[in-house]
Amino acid sequence: MHIPFCKQACHYCDFHFSTSMKNKDAMVLALAKEMQLRKSEFKDETIETIYFGGGTPSVLSNGEINFLIQSVYENYNVTSAPEITLEANPDDLSESRIKTLAETPINRLSIGIQSFFEDDLKMMNRAHNAAEAKQSLEIATQYFDNISLDLIYGIPGMSNEKWRENIETALSFGIPHISSYALTVEPKTALKKLIQTGKIDAPKDDVAQEHFEILVEALEANSFVHYELSNFAKENYFSRNNSAYWLGKKYLGIGPSAHSYDGISRSWNIANNSIYLKEIAIGKLPSETEILTQNDRYNEYIMTGLRTIWGISLSRIENEFGKKILDYLIANAQKYIDDEKLTIENDTLKTTKKGKFLSDGIASDLFLVNLD
Repeated sequence: MHIPFCKQACHYCDFHFSTSMKNKDAMVLALAKEMQLRKSEFKDETIETIYFGGGTPSVLSNGEINFLIQSVYENYNVTSAPEITLEANPDDLSESRIKTLAETPINRLSIGIQSFFEDDLKMMNRAHNAAEAKQSLEIATQYFDNISLDLIYGIPGMSNEKWRENIETALSFGIPHISSYALTVEPKTALKKLIQTGKIDAPKDDVAQEHFEILVEALEANSFVHYELSNFAKENYFSRNNSAYWLGKKYLGIGPSAHSYDGISRSWNIANNSIYLKEIAIGKLPSETEILTQNDRYNEYIMTGLRTIWGISLSRIENEFGKKILDYLIANAQKYIDDEKLTIENDTLKTTKKGKFLSDGIASDLFLVNLD
């Protein structure tokens, strides 16, 4: 469920959201109505995970969260123990809020820390400060067992020592899951403009790679499994929601700009709150759909497979796409195998430690363009 509201705009963010809360009540009702309108799409499926993403889902009241979860149960078959995640910002996580959230069906928190340093948070225009970041984790760990936090690396001016301190601070709270991403400059963001006007230095790829290597070494030394390029978890704490995307499972995206996938086609809702509300009100789904070609399905499997510990099954490639495409993949992968960036083990093509940070670039080199 995409909750398209934020208190303020982070400089690096290009997701769809509004900083005006005036339509929040109407939006919550519309999300519930979209679920009802689309229940036939999942009539033969069992819901395993419910994920509140955004935007900033923690701007919802507990009553609104409970109402939306109840709407899922009213319209879909839900497994007996679903993973139910709420993305939250530290400034929304007071002790009283965390305590009452623990009384809802939410059983996993994903907290947007990004950095424990004040200057980084100000540069990114985050709504919380460093003290709130630490306090939210201190309290949340008393009420929730399954917690993930986000950290950003490759921030201009961030030394290796400062990055190590960020990681050590995160580890000190005993969190079982960490998601970490390189600071990326997206078009039409405030960060892009700040760099263009010389107010902030552009992130450097070599610094990001060095930070990534420090991160991998530190987390693996603390018994985290690097199960996806940007995700690290203790055993039994992999995100079931995110793993479903990487393993090609079906999902329904509810709300403005949310994407859905049924194994054959992909659809996405309009990224406009007012149009979304008007269309849902008259019982119309404001979405577009594309049927995925064989090339699309192959390329997506290559992209997601190389990012994970599960890799790419060569027998699956042959069964789904044929011997010609399997031969194409192996031939194009060979230079990376020779360079020790890819390896084939037990019929599975995977990145090595050396190739992990470069997995997206390697994947694009293995894509099918127009091979029939």
